[in-house]
Amino acid sequence: MARKRTPSRAPTPAAPKSLAEAAQRIVSSSHLVSEKSPELSEFEFGMIIAGHAFDRWMIRCMAAAGYKDMTPTDVLVLHHVNHREREKRLADVCFVLNIEDTHVVSYSLKKLAAAGLVSGNKRGKEVFFSTTAQGAALCRRYREVREACLMPGFSGAEEENLRLAELARVLRTLSGRYDQAARAATSF
Repeated sequence: MARKRTPSRAPTPAAPKSLAEAAQRIVSSSHLVSEKSPELSEFEFGMIIAGHAFDRWMIRCMAAAGYKDMTPTDVLVLHHVNHREREKRLADVCFVLNIEDTHVVSYSLKKLAAAGLVSGNKRGKEVFFSTTAQGAALCRRYREVREACLMPGFSGAEEENLRLAELARVLRTLSGRYDQAARAATSF
């Protein structure tokens, strides 16, 4: 019977051993660093710069795919409406993308509809959105650019994919903690 191989993990950097070492942390706002978890401030700074890099990537990838003047929200909404080729309601898009302000997504859907990339089908009080043939083709071109420009930077090795999956899980967990903290701050 073959033994199941467990993937090796990258070594976790050790916690700072001194105040001088802690002062070397890369954070955006040193006055927010908590003694309880200074690493959280480092993580938040990483999220800030990763979020902006991801936004820039989506805009430039979409431009390379042939459509300029889209916001990151427009790109996300278009791809989600195209997801699994199923119609989506405004509430569905907002829920999955974790966007609280429905007006932001509604405006994006109107822009995408005006560009001929999505269409709405009203049934009762609800409007169900789907991509048009032009919108689906744009999503395919975006994928081609993504495969050509982004994916060569990844090995596709099992260990790398497992680390990415773990990071995704941590981000989803932290998003829940931030959502809960936002609710608490509302009544603070």
